Amino acid sequence: MPERTPPRLYDDDADSLMVASAARERVTLVPAPQGRLEPGQRLRILWGQDMLRDALDGRYRTIICGVNDTDNSHGIIAQLVNLVTTSQWSVHSVTSYAKMFQEAVSVHAANDREPFVLKYDLDALLIFALLRPKGRDHFTLTDLRRGFGTITKMLQGRLERRPSAAVSFLGATSNRLIGEDGREPSFETVLRTMYEAGYRGDVYPSPSAWSFSDTGVFPAYPFPESLDRMRAGSS
Repeated sequence: MPERTPPRLYDDDADSLMVASAARERVTLVPAPQGRLEPGQRLRILWGQDMLRDALDGRYRTIICGVNDTDNSHGIIAQLVNLVTTSQWSVHSVTSYAKMFQEAVSVHAANDREPFVLKYDLDALLIFALLRPKGRDHFTLTDLRRGFGTITKMLQGRLERRPSAAVSFLGATSNRLIGEDGREPSFETVLRTMYEAGYRGDVYPSPSAWSFSDTGVFPAYPFPESLDRMRAGSS
């Protein structure tokens, strides 16, 4: 039998020109672990994809992000309401609604456990926005866990609200995520928090994650057990 050669990726001589080490921003994607195929057992990580373009192309029914009651002009929710032409929401009205809800909660449900999830219907696209707790300039992992617990219930059994995708809440300008040590948590910690809260949709890494070109990344969570074995010092 003739020797099998690997398939070419590009036409003409572009394979030899597209040398990965020459790219300034890149990730090294490693294969997901093989195992039994079961539905609803993973978070898919969308390395290399543009969330805004995917949302506008109709690949998702629901987008999950953060919102606050003071200024959302730099958040992804602002970009979405500006880009979805059929939406009657504006950046100003998004923030006004969050402020009105926050004030109503402080009067009528002051003892409820935060955070709350606000729903913005942009016609073809639905936004589930995690409301940043009043008086804080950031989210915590506890906020994220409680919020995604609520979001999981809002998605459960509602096929018209799927598929869904979430931002990573890392590298945010308007709604930062801060861990107990006062720093941003790792992407793995964010994924674990979402997963343990029951969420099983897609997650988009932050653009800053492209700076880890020499570190292998996986296309789904949970990560393989081999990673834990390596952390424990075994092969």
